Amino acid sequence: MERPAWAPPGIDISVPSVSRIYDYYLGGSHNFEVDRQAARRAMEFMPGLPKIMQANRAFMRRAVRHAVAEGVTQFLDIGSGIPTFGNVHEIAQAASPEARVVYVDHDPVAVAHSQAVLAGQDRTAVVAADLRKPRDILGAPEVARLLDLDRPVALLMVAVLHFLEDADDPYALVAELRDALAPGSMLVLTHASYEGIPLSEDVAGGAVGVYRDIRNPLVMRSGEEISRFFDGFELFEPGVVAMPNWRPDGPEEPRQADVQEDPYAFSGFAGAGRKA
Repeated sequence: MERPAWAPPGIDISVPSVSRIYDYYLGGSHNFEVDRQAARRAMEFMPGLPKIMQANRAFMRRAVRHAVAEGVTQFLDIGSGIPTFGNVHEIAQAASPEARVVYVDHDPVAVAHSQAVLAGQDRTAVVAADLRKPRDILGAPEVARLLDLDRPVALLMVAVLHFLEDADDPYALVAELRDALAPGSMLVLTHASYEGIPLSEDVAGGAVGVYRDIRNPLVMRSGEEISRFFDGFELFEPGVVAMPNWRPDGPEEPRQADVQEDPYAFSGFAGAGRKA
């Protein structure tokens, strides 16, 4: 297999990557054939996966604009992935030129491309770190340089917590990050769930099995389990809901009435809350 010029040295391009699979779903070009094969296998069971990812990105953009409207202009985006159109810093800095963003990912391709995209920017940076080690994230020099943790920060955990197994104790990890943030900080998240998927759990489980096979288990949690991540936060209306139902802001956004036309967009959950 020929190594593309953009692939960082040292990565195994024969092993699928969750970040690159996500990039493929969104129509990006920074993925390998092994990633595309895994994505296509998952789509054999759940053909609407690209639509779910598009709804995920649309929610993220709305949530970032909402954070700025609430006076929060510092962003810590964990599990940020490979840069695509409409990144957090683009949305945040369009709303507030003084907004500061730190991206965090453990995928070398995602980190390398983020560094390339952010070259020359003084209010945005990327950290190579793993959500399972919050202290490494909070203690990163880039965080110290750009974010004032004594002021509110928007903690973004978009499409990442479902890659943490129960053995990782994801609730404790989120709580550790929450406790390090100032009052008024926000948590913004999306999470996969069997609830809302227009398929039987057995069929949808085939797609989940593809992620298990590539050693990146996808943990589907219920709406109640996902809501627990907001312990210590006051939820913004309308609470933890299907992604398109969280503060839709234009006619281009799918609404619940469009379920029959575009049902996959309503798979999984999204929410945002403020720390008291």
